[in-house]
Amino acid sequence: MDALSDSATDRRPEKARAPAAGPVGLSVVVPVFNEAPNIDELLGRLATALAGLSARHEILLVDDGSRDGTWAAIVAASARCPALGGLRLSRNFGHQNALYAGLARARGQVVVSLDGDLQHPPELIPELIRQWESGFDIVHTRRLDKGETGFVKRRASKYFYRIFSLLAEVSLSEGSSDFRLLDRKALDALLRLSDTEPFLRGAVQWLGFHTTTVPFRVAPRLAGASKYGWRRMFGLATGAILSYSTRLLHLGIWIGLATSLVAFIELIVALIDYTSGRVVPGWTSTIGFMLLLFGILFVLLGIIGLYLARIHRALQSRPLYIVADAIAAGEPPPAPASRRLLRDGTP
Repeated sequence: MDALSDSATDRRPEKARAPAAGPVGLSVVVPVFNEAPNIDELLGRLATALAGLSARHEILLVDDGSRDGTWAAIVAASARCPALGGLRLSRNFGHQNALYAGLARARGQVVVSLDGDLQHPPELIPELIRQWESGFDIVHTRRLDKGETGFVKRRASKYFYRIFSLLAEVSLSEGSSDFRLLDRKALDALLRLSDTEPFLRGAVQWLGFHTTTVPFRVAPRLAGASKYGWRRMFGLATGAILSYSTRLLHLGIWIGLATSLVAFIELIVALIDYTSGRVVPGWTSTIGFMLLLFGILFVLLGIIGLYLARIHRALQSRPLYIVADAIAAGEPPPAPASRRLLRDGTP
């Protein structure tokens, strides 16, 4: 296995030059959304973290439909950073889809993904590489964020991972994140999956391979605010469970069997009372029990509807993302296409 790290710390000169020839050893994929103030700081810290590499590397920033000048910042930075490439998606497709777009374009023997808000410290990348060099195919990270995340969000995250691990085919530890290293064979296996709504944390865990985990402490955001509100978090959690679990459907069978057993016992009691000449009481409780059953029924129908909706979206075969613009590492940004077709003076 070729080593990527080296004790040398040669710095790239200020003047832009083409990256060294040869295969790409490391790709760093960073999805960004409205992170214009963070781009320069992110690239500076990545350059420092990757200064000890002995192999060629590339940095791929994926703009997920930003509206604050993020793409302009990426284009400007690419002129002075030859290792920088970029993708601009046609609209906001979501964090997981943007991350998948970057992974699909990465050329490295090893690929590291992290978020662009600098809460995932780029300085940890050399440690991830050292773990890969020691023989691991996938290097996960685990967040230690007791001081940087609110109490309610920490609790919600904790219980999500517990519920997911209970229901799904794979288990996720508390604090799992999309900050990880993937060997090329693991990445190729990941890209062969055909999930229409990818949940990459679950997908990578499902792959298997030889893995390890490196803990890290979450840093405060440099600028801006979190893009993951409660609505997005709930959508991600629901999609993750639906993607990796069918136990919710099995739950309907067990509830049906339990309520049928209760109804059968109630029927026997009513028949005994009737044959004994006693009036069968309990109309209020009967109506309440029926309403409870109808409530459970509609919940189960809703769960089935969610699975059917995912099947419907899968049959539509829509792409996970659409690329509007792209910048290749080591190449100048393409000139914008002319939008002038009419002659001067045309009414």
